[in-house]
Amino acid sequence: MKVLSYYENQHVKLGIKTDDGIIDVHAVSEKTGIAAPNTVLEVIEGGDEALQALTTIITNSDEKLDEENIQYAPAIPNAGKVICVGANYRKHAIESGLAIPEEPIYFAKYANSLSGHREEIPVPQMAVEVDYEVELVAVIGKPAKNVPVEAALDYVFGYAVGNDLSVRELQFRSNQWLYGKAIDGFAPFGPYIVTADEVPNPQNLNLKCWVNGELRQDSNTEDMIFSTAKIISDLSQIMTLQPGDVIYTGTPEGVIMGMEEKNWLKSGDEIVCEIEGLGSLVNKLRK
Repeated sequence: MKVLSYYENQHVKLGIKTDDGIIDVHAVSEKTGIAAPNTVLEVIEGGDEALQALTTIITNSDEKLDEENIQYAPAIPNAGKVICVGANYRKHAIESGLAIPEEPIYFAKYANSLSGHREEIPVPQMAVEVDYEVELVAVIGKPAKNVPVEAALDYVFGYAVGNDLSVRELQFRSNQWLYGKAIDGFAPFGPYIVTADEVPNPQNLNLKCWVNGELRQDSNTEDMIFSTAKIISDLSQIMTLQPGDVIYTGTPEGVIMGMEEKNWLKSGDEIVCEIEGLGSLVNKLRK
């Protein structure tokens, strides 16, 4: 199942993506009397019962919204934690001039950084070295604490496409990366979340990124240094991961920072991030 968040009259609503369009869950619930969640977070927290309710909603839906006409919100606008992993692909670490990490490198973004599919993202006025990073995002489905690696994927609700936008001169002005990362809108996330049952192996997904139609990144999640399961297990040793927490799992080679000639992103540029089976996340920049 593919669940998403979208705006209607300045309110965030729950949708389900189908081949025929987007189902307005609340509208179907009101029309049929079927009790259903109202937000993606409620779906996640509701577990199997909530997903069964949405299955019933799909069966009883006779009208669909045109996907081109909806205004996407971040897949989970109110995520509790936004945790990112740095230098998690070997070739990306090398191109960035970073040592191959022996343990995962973590940094945080926050809810202010989350943005949706097709959203225009404002760039800070002083920013110069703006870069893209296509990433697999894992969405936690139930509380996870001291989870072993072999069981870690059981705690994932689903997966989505992410773009860990960065301002490099701000990222590396100190040893802490947050200032160049946790910027308003700099964590696009969506267009929807694909439930984990449709992604049997998150370590074998092709991922790509285009800038203004030019292919820049083309890799597979099998090249991660630390797997999604390893990351979840590792984080759960020191914190309780909660339903709706999102984890950006790192980016492959092909970012601007690793190029000999660095033509940084600018206002008006369109970035398309795509992951096999998870859809395409499209955003433009503006100043």
